[in-house]
Amino acid sequence: MAPYKTAAEDKVPFAQKAAYGAGQLTINLYPAALGVFMFYLIYGFKMDPVLAGLLSALPKFFDALIDPIMGYISDNTRTRWGRRKPYVLLGSIITGIAFMVLWQLHPENSEIYNFFYFLILSVVFFLAFTIYSTPFIGLGYEMTPDYNERTRLMAVGQFFGQMAWMIAPWFWILIGNSDLFFEESTTGVRVLSFWVGGASIILGALPALFCKELKLPELEGESKLSMKKLASNIKEFWKAIVQTLTCKPFVKLCGATFLIFNGFQTIAQFSYFIILYYLFDGSISAAGAWPPWFSTVNAGFTAFLIIPIVTRISTKVGKRKAFIISTLLSIVGYILKWWGFNPANPWLMFLPLPLISFGIGGLFTLMMSMTADVCDLDELNNGTRREGMFGAVYWLMVKLGNALAFLVSGVVLKMVGFDQNAEIQTTESLINLRLADIIIPIIFALIAIWMMMKYSISEKRALEIREALIARRGKVKH
Repeated sequence: MAPYKTAAEDKVPFAQKAAYGAGQLTINLYPAALGVFMFYLIYGFKMDPVLAGLLSALPKFFDALIDPIMGYISDNTRTRWGRRKPYVLLGSIITGIAFMVLWQLHPENSEIYNFFYFLILSVVFFLAFTIYSTPFIGLGYEMTPDYNERTRLMAVGQFFGQMAWMIAPWFWILIGNSDLFFEESTTGVRVLSFWVGGASIILGALPALFCKELKLPELEGESKLSMKKLASNIKEFWKAIVQTLTCKPFVKLCGATFLIFNGFQTIAQFSYFIILYYLFDGSISAAGAWPPWFSTVNAGFTAFLIIPIVTRISTKVGKRKAFIISTLLSIVGYILKWWGFNPANPWLMFLPLPLISFGIGGLFTLMMSMTADVCDLDELNNGTRREGMFGAVYWLMVKLGNALAFLVSGVVLKMVGFDQNAEIQTTESLINLRLADIIIPIIFALIAIWMMMKYSISEKRALEIREALIARRGKVKH
């Protein structure tokens, strides 16, 4: 398909792509590490499960609320260093330090002390993370104006991001195995938090140092941030929210992302239970390293195989068709899970993974690229560049999907008859669990495909939008 060649001036140099990838590794490493560390909040620090659930939910709710605010601030900031990069640099430092301090808990402290310590520091951490991640996402949307180069950039970013999901599963082994590094899991959490926070400060700062932003002309109707114009800024903020949520192509992207990601996250922990109780009869020692290997291989397929394939398909047939193809292939992978989980041969669990990986691998590579196209359409319709707001609302949907997935996952486990106190699950509950593991993501994927069938921004349309913008305000430079 692709009748238009990417101009040399629109190509993002590899060094900038790698720096952007380092940022994607950073924003994936934190949630990946938290997924492991939160387990030890109960297991190691003996936090009541109800309190631990609150500590997981409350800061995320706060995080979701402040995303659009940070998006608006970033869109309307003007400095000699750009709209995004000052926040990216400052946010990377604060976030890393906050993560280190967050996990300096001690089991000998009272439960109430640890609860409020963790709650307060969690709010600080998620605030810092938003200061970093929202401008960073906006920066990625504006690094190139080219339809296909955007996909290639996002592919590199997602490739690096998957590295976090290959590394994090092995934190279980580092922290929980007393024969390796740490006699106590709580010590392992405290020490490893310094490694995660320190590495993230370095990696997270690279986009601010090496990536280039658009140099925007003064746009008519643009907001100016100041205390004197606070009332006007608040009014403009709500106007920006409405404009974002009434952009039909963007709503389709958000809806499809919510469905695919929610379906994937709902069943994410089911694989561990199926491996433990169906393949190894509830024996943790027999299950050994199979669960982390399952997660690592899945992320490996996504990074090294699926993302390059999806990127290639996108340049040939367009982003919408590439999304539909990759989602259909993931459905085939989910169906193959029925035969892949086989107690007689555990190695077969890896058989469906290449196809399943098309779901998430195609989703974020393509959707983030398509959101960048939507930002051009928004400028054409409304006269402003609002990558920060679009990025914030998009990831708000991801976070809401993540929170809902945890809720739905627990309900489904209860409905299939899973008994957390039983060493061996009943045959009926395991059959129901395996069926839910397959059926839930397939239903969500089919609805997402239906939602994207009439997505309107093709490569031809994207080029028309770009030419109209150039005719209106000239070319923008980096």
